[in-house]
Amino acid sequence: MNEPFPTLSLKERDRRWERTRNLMRVKDVACLIVAGFRGREQMESYLCNDSAEGILIFPLHGEAVHLTSTGTRITRHLESHLRGEVPWVDDLRVGSNGPALVKVLTDKGLEKGRIGVVGLESGAPGEKDGIFPYRTWAHVLENLPGASFIELSGAFAEMMLVKSREELNLARFCAGIGEKACKKMLDLVRPGLNERELYAAIMEVIFTAGATAPPPHLILHSGKENLSWGPPTWTYQGGAARTLEEGDLVLAEIFPRYGGIETQQQMAVHIRPVNRTMGECARAARCAYEAGLSAIRPGITFQEVCDSMEKPVLDAGCWYLTPLMHSLSPMGWISKTGGVGIKPDSPMSWLTDKMRPRGMVGADLVLKTGMIFELEPNACIGRQRVNIGGTVIVTEHGAEELNKLSTEMHVIG
Repeated sequence: MNEPFPTLSLKERDRRWERTRNLMRVKDVACLIVAGFRGREQMESYLCNDSAEGILIFPLHGEAVHLTSTGTRITRHLESHLRGEVPWVDDLRVGSNGPALVKVLTDKGLEKGRIGVVGLESGAPGEKDGIFPYRTWAHVLENLPGASFIELSGAFAEMMLVKSREELNLARFCAGIGEKACKKMLDLVRPGLNERELYAAIMEVIFTAGATAPPPHLILHSGKENLSWGPPTWTYQGGAARTLEEGDLVLAEIFPRYGGIETQQQMAVHIRPVNRTMGECARAARCAYEAGLSAIRPGITFQEVCDSMEKPVLDAGCWYLTPLMHSLSPMGWISKTGGVGIKPDSPMSWLTDKMRPRGMVGADLVLKTGMIFELEPNACIGRQRVNIGGTVIVTEHGAEELNKLSTEMHVIG
């Protein structure tokens, strides 16, 4: 990459639009409604290269319309245009609600059309039942009784998974930011360091590099025995953050996102002394990572890669809490890896099949060249857990690793 901050070209816009219209032809829909709102993936941005937290109406023929909830998105859009930037979608309007959506569809003569929808049953993390507000969608159904709506969240997500050369350049750039954040963490972790200081330092690296971080922004936990996951409790409850001690394992899940492309890094740093059990977990996690890396190739299924990663964990007598692998941009996992590998005597034995999250993509997804995945094996024994991993690209001959520091547990002190 020659430019210090790479961007997407209009050629990439045209590629995405043509791929989307090909999908629409296959699914026989005259229009596609893509919901972004404040969903984690903001799927609308794939077609408009913008973040308006609204709805994109993308007809098979004619101009797209982007609905947003606030006029400030329009003034920002205008300012970018005045600075010489070419917007992907010109028609941006206030009103990301039912009446505005019905009006656009009616004005385009689609009130009796067959319309695809992305966002009703997205299955994305934290969006098990989709992201469309009830009142918005109820208004659409009541006022467009002649239209037929087809749920296409999964098909749209699968289409997005195959990246172009431009998108892969963004992924490599983004993963490089994550690698710098991992290096900062490795340099800072020591007894006496406060979790707040470490959190701030990691996020500073991401922001300074021009990236953002989608919710939950950063996962960070420490301790000698700690199964908790998610954002640190003090980020929303307030209160004091923990101070690192000798014998602690510090785990972080880092989420840089640049130009709409997300990568992830699962960093593990252990302060001596290292107990035997933690070492066993680290070895099992690394074996699982290597198994996944060896298995990835075009033509293999998502499930087959997950199975190859699961075996070393279970063979070592461990269980796992979080997915061993998932897709990126958009992020999705299959049910089997959404917190299973749970032994009857594990602390998570209460988690039943019905309670496990379903994923955005299916277990039978066939890997293709250009897809991006996160290999994030974790191994647990009792209440001790090690989580490592980084982002990989599916290539013609296997996998390209984008991260190194986060793919094994580091021991310091």
